[in-house]
Amino acid sequence: MNRYRKPKAVCYFCSSKIDKIEYKNVKDISRFISARGKILGRARSGVCSPHQRALARAIKIARQAALLPFTDRHTLVQA
Repeated sequence: MNRYRKPKAVCYFCSSKIDKIEYKNVKDISRFISARGKILGRARSGVCSPHQRALARAIKIARQAALLPFTDRHTLVQA
């Protein structure tokens, strides 16, 4: 086991005091999506488990509402 571990990241939503994760807030939730369009896991994003579940739900709803792309081949059109 490596003795020189990186310190665990603090949850973005807990530190920002965001109670509810809205699917309409694309700016906040898009930072937790990889370049390929996948939802980042807790180990990579540093989000706590209750917020990770809410985040995944919000991303999936935003994809259905065409606010976020499903894959990297779908590009967002900025108006």
